Amino acid sequence: MIVAGCDVGSLTGKAVILKDGEIFGYSIVPTTPKPERTAKNAMDEVLKKVNLSLDDIEYIVGTGYGRVKIPFANSETSELTCHGRGAHSFIPSIRTIIDVGGQDCKVIKVDKNGKILDFAMNDKCAAGTGRFLEVMAKTLELKLEELGPISLKAKNQAKITAQCSVFAETEVVSLMADGIEVSDIVAGIHDAIASRIMSLVYRVGLEEDFTITGGVAKNTGVVAYLEKRIGVAAKNLPVDPQIVGALGAALIAQEQLGT
Repeated sequence: MIVAGCDVGSLTGKAVILKDGEIFGYSIVPTTPKPERTAKNAMDEVLKKVNLSLDDIEYIVGTGYGRVKIPFANSETSELTCHGRGAHSFIPSIRTIIDVGGQDCKVIKVDKNGKILDFAMNDKCAAGTGRFLEVMAKTLELKLEELGPISLKAKNQAKITAQCSVFAETEVVSLMADGIEVSDIVAGIHDAIASRIMSLVYRVGLEEDFTITGGVAKNTGVVAYLEKRIGVAAKNLPVDPQIVGALGAALIAQEQLGT
């Protein structure tokens, strides 16, 4: 049995193919202006990797903000449901999922079966998301993947007080002009993100165990500062955290076929 999930997010498109219940292949591609093109690019890439055609896929579930515009999907469901399902499938003890994507952040509480009990979401401001990190990296003339490791070298963490991405950028420029060490500034950026995420955690209430999904979960600095504020280490998923939504969609596709 071969099924797939396709997650069209704000910055990337993801596709996961399951074969007999196991991950057979996955892809992560940049978004395009059209969700349907992003979905096609993601699916074409993973199909090429595993040497299959779209006709070989028995059922496809779409998710993400562009889920209703995936032309080849048999059905669609919310990314909240998919992240809960995907994370819980690997670690059944998971009760809280913190999903930090390109332009939004979600905190999801699930029950013992991985079904959603409650959630909180910030989708009105880029602060605390991948887009915020992109802006900060550009301001500091660093590569995005450099931010996490650099933040962990801080000796005297700077404080970023602005709640808006635009004002935070101005604040970072001022800190640089004052001669503050780059590592201390980056640490302040990561702690500010952790603080904003915690506001959502407080709204939902943290229940252990918890994990972090989405592209920002790959940033070691965000994870470290968030764990510090929570006081508990996150459970590490045995897959790329960026594909958890697409994986959850594929698992739902499998269920739709009655297996």
